[in-house]
Amino acid sequence: MKPIEIDSLRDVIRKEIANPVPHRPLPTESVASILEHDFDATIQYWMGLVEDDQELTCIPLSFEERSGHLPHLLADLIYRLRLPPNSKANISLLARQHGDHRRKQGYTAAMVVEESRILEVSIFNTLQNNQPRVDFSQVLLDIMTIADEVDSQLEQAMHSFEAWPGSAGSAA
Repeated sequence: MKPIEIDSLRDVIRKEIANPVPHRPLPTESVASILEHDFDATIQYWMGLVEDDQELTCIPLSFEERSGHLPHLLADLIYRLRLPPNSKANISLLARQHGDHRRKQGYTAAMVVEESRILEVSIFNTLQNNQPRVDFSQVLLDIMTIADEVDSQLEQAMHSFEAWPGSAGSAA
């Protein structure tokens, strides 16, 4: 191993300080745009987390049966992120159908809630992976919107889930 020559190292540092290379910041993108670009990666990450959950995988489903609802839910979320701040969640027939579908597949209410939690984790993972591109001037509002939209979709799914005669949440 060669010893470091302090004088030549000092010269290099002085030249770098005297002639700094300007760094162009990366262009930022909205959270909606990032989620749109990484749509498939978000779904794949979600599926990986779900497949690692023994409670969820005790019900054998194909990739399409397990994740087929996600493109619609993510599209609704992306649409909402592009609305003016503090816009309210829309009624989602697809979210209600999802709750009904999961009940017919044998899911418990806790399993539906866990899938929703995993969706939020997957969305936030996508944002973390794209952190240099995130427009931080809007990120807190966007995170509030994400949480509100995913929770609203979960609530709507649970209304459908519980409305079925004979289910734990319905009046007999």
